[in-house]
Amino acid sequence: MVFDSLSALIHMEGHGPYVWTCYGAFFLLLTLLVWQSLAERRQVVRAQRVQNDIQASSSAAANNSGRSRAAEAGFQRIQSPQSESVSKS
Repeated sequence: MVFDSLSALIHMEGHGPYVWTCYGAFFLLLTLLVWQSLAERRQVVRAQRVQNDIQASSSAAANNSGRSRAAEAGFQRIQSPQSESVSKS
């Protein structure tokens, strides 16, 4: 369908108000949906960052206490007779 003028495009032989209202409602709802999705994403990202910070701080505290225990426990290499004979040859 080809329109002779901008006025004909807007009026669309009497169907213009319905068509343009539908387009307007569509773009309004699409904009609201995008805005809501972005807001929810920001909220989830913030919550994940907070949770990550909490886990990192509790992990750091556990590692600090774990390091002192690891230093106390320590590991020693025990020489076995086989390893001594291999190292002598």
